[in-house]
This record gives sequence, structure tokens and C-alpha cells, in this order.
Amino acid sequence: MPQDASPPYANPFSERSPGAGTAGLSASAGGAASGIGSGTDDGMIAGIRSVLAECGGLAVDAGTLALHDDLYAAGLTSHGCVGLMLGLEEQFDVEFPEKLLNRRTFESIAAIRDAVRGLVDGGEA
Repeated sequence: MPQDASPPYANPFSERSPGAGTAGLSASAGGAASGIGSGTDDGMIAGIRSVLAECGGLAVDAGTLALHDDLYAAGLTSHGCVGLMLGLEEQFDVEFPEKLLNRRTFESIAAIRDAVRGLVDGGEA
């Protein structure tokens, strides 16, 4: 691999500085433009789908999944879950507390949306 080539995903072992924003994610990930401030779920769900597609390592297209489809049945692994969590933290400028680091938090797009919404609103989901 050439030295100037970057990996296709964020390194889960590198340190992130506070407020790192969407560094390391493609422009399609959207950052703040993903609807956090818009008051609609559509932008947040689009942002979640984008991170799923980029970082989740799913066996299916994230755009084809329904809100309550089982992401683990769609190919999400524990390794993919770590990448997904880190991508979501960058996308939405949040940090998942230890109590949310469980299978149930990442089981579906709807579950992720609820967790992220709780974090964005300043609390814990």
C-alpha cells in the first residue's frame, strides 16, 4: 500500500481529540448537516445509514434496511460495531457512555437513533 493511501475506515485505536467532528469520514457522512439541528429524524437516520455503510461492515446495503431490521442478522460483527460506534461519535459529536456499549444499543437503526438522540439532547439514552 502506498504511504499516502489512507485506510477505508477510521482507526479505532487512534486517539481522537475533543470535537474532532467528521474528520476521517467521507463527505457523504454529512456531519452536522445530517439533521441533528433540523428537528427531524430523517436527517439523523440518513447520517446513521451513512456511517453504517462506511464503518459497519454489513453484508447488505445499509440503504435497504428498515428501521427495525436486526443489524447483527445483516452482518454487523463486534469488530464492525466498534467501527460503527466510533463513526457515530464523530458524525454526531457525541460519546457513548459505557452503559450504552451493549448489543441492544446497536441492534437496529431505530435503536441507534434513540441512543444518539438521547446523547445529542444532552443526556444518556
